[in-house]
Amino acid sequence: MMTREAIAYITGAYEHPTRYAPDKSIAQLHAECAAGALRDAGLTFSDVDGYFCAGDAPGGPLSMAEYLNLDLKWLDGTEAGGCSYLLQVQHAAQAIAAGKCSVALITLAGKPRSEGRATGTQPAKLGAERPETPWDSAYRWTIAGVYGMCAMRHMYEYGTTAEQMAWVKVAASHHAQHNPLALLPNLVSVEDVLASPIIASPLHRLDCCIITDGGGALVLTRPEIARSLARPLVKVIGCGETINTSKGGYLDATSTGAQQSGGAALAQARVSISDIKYASIYDNFTIMVLMQLEDLGFCPKGQGGRFVADGNLISGIGKLPWNTDGGGLCNNHPANRGGITKVIEAVRQLRGEAHPAVQVGNCDIALACGPGLVLGAAHVHATVIMERG
Repeated sequence: MMTREAIAYITGAYEHPTRYAPDKSIAQLHAECAAGALRDAGLTFSDVDGYFCAGDAPGGPLSMAEYLNLDLKWLDGTEAGGCSYLLQVQHAAQAIAAGKCSVALITLAGKPRSEGRATGTQPAKLGAERPETPWDSAYRWTIAGVYGMCAMRHMYEYGTTAEQMAWVKVAASHHAQHNPLALLPNLVSVEDVLASPIIASPLHRLDCCIITDGGGALVLTRPEIARSLARPLVKVIGCGETINTSKGGYLDATSTGAQQSGGAALAQARVSISDIKYASIYDNFTIMVLMQLEDLGFCPKGQGGRFVADGNLISGIGKLPWNTDGGGLCNNHPANRGGITKVIEAVRQLRGEAHPAVQVGNCDIALACGPGLVLGAAHVHATVIMERG
């Protein structure tokens, strides 16, 4: 196999076990996630010289760095919604490659479940300072409503069906049944999805992600540090990110930024989409999984519904093992931001540490990707490609 140059190595990955944390502060959750990832790597807080976070960090990156008592050479608080942590893998790897830091820590945490925030169904609070507010605030749009319109357009353009979208949830549930921490561990059928209440036509409740407290963290290091640690090696070999705006209202509601970010990551990694053995693809809504699969090149545009049907995403059964922890649809969507959990499960797969029932055989190259913010409203997308050893 070709030896590919590593941008950096992921040496620590940790997903907080809680899904409901009313007794913890968000800062405490960040700290517990950071401690877990560093423990997984065999490092300590004193080893960290680069810290990366996003808008969920209370008080911003400076406050969190102070709270964690970090002695830093590099700090990055780039905010890009749910894909911030995928994007921060690239930023951390670039900082390491440039010699700006040697051990980079990325954290995410939040408490939307215990705070009762039904983000997807509440009218967006954009704030008066955002330039688009005078034009769209009167419509009181919701996140679920936007993705419901995307699903409706995909159905119109390509003949996608509600049954096909439901297979995404079915696959997630097949994986979540093996995850003792999953919020929704029970198997569901296509019929169960279609029988659940409509949230934003044509999306049913079970087409939508769950809401959980908790968080996660990652540790990236220089190659020589990674090789000195007693952990399986996971290389970061390709990254991509993009901004996909609404183009002044002329939005393609069936496309995501995955084509741009995925293409850039594949080119940097020097692999093709057929080399990917496992994929973590952000599943805030079932329709977004279909569209990203198409845009990444796993199937032709418009064929996402057919691609996911009949269990094709189920590990050990289908062609593309996907979100083997249960994903944001069944396992965990901490802080309503699922990007970091996508990398964490990809790391588990590459290390051979996923649950035996869903572990992908000979998993040597994995992809993690996802959107941030909202399609048509400052949509961002990031992709990370990783390789074992």
